[in-house]
Amino acid sequence: MKRHDIQQDPWKQAAGEAAAQLVENDMVIGLGTGSTANFLIQALARRIQAGLHIVGAIPSSETSKTLASNLGIPITTLDEHQEIDLCIDGADEIDPQLQLIKGGGGALLREKIVATASRRFVVIADESKLVERLGLHFPVPVEVIPFAATPVRRQLEALGASVQLRQHEGKVFISENHNLIFDCSFPQGISNPAELDAHMQQIVGVVETGLFLHMAQSAIVAGPTGVKTISPPRA
Repeated sequence: MKRHDIQQDPWKQAAGEAAAQLVENDMVIGLGTGSTANFLIQALARRIQAGLHIVGAIPSSETSKTLASNLGIPITTLDEHQEIDLCIDGADEIDPQLQLIKGGGGALLREKIVATASRRFVVIADESKLVERLGLHFPVPVEVIPFAATPVRRQLEALGASVQLRQHEGKVFISENHNLIFDCSFPQGISNPAELDAHMQQIVGVVETGLFLHMAQSAIVAGPTGVKTISPPRA
């Protein structure tokens, strides 16, 4: 589902490197999944090689786990550390309230588990991910139990979604949790993300959605003019 635009790589790298500076000694770190998270993992590995000591990292996917392990980052689990000090992950869309669409790489369930187990959640992205309204440019991924695929699809369509079963290299995409992903498009965008998420979560057979609402404490966003940190507006 997710397309990689290499022109944005320098911005993603800048965001990842800036976020790596937030990591302090003796932290447990949650590592996200995706191209921007990969730059974070590389930057964190360089800091560890330079003397930073972390208790361990909890990756949200096997891909991130493999990369981190290969680069010498110590890996731990939620069984060993139930509370994460800092989670850093990318996003597919970020609105002005720092509400997110995530899961373009298919790891939304584990990403949300890691984020919700964290004291602090920071999202990193290039500025192309900033939007005024969620859903205008990127579909909402919904992880679904295969047995329930047909009735779930019908109910998602009843909510106004244009639903596509995710494919990868000509085959049905299967998540690391052995589930399907429905990509739910809303051509006019999503006027009320919380309401939509609540309706989706109530559908029997839906495991999780890619709507990450009011979870991120800040966003580190990079673009042609540099790197900036965005906080959600005060209520």
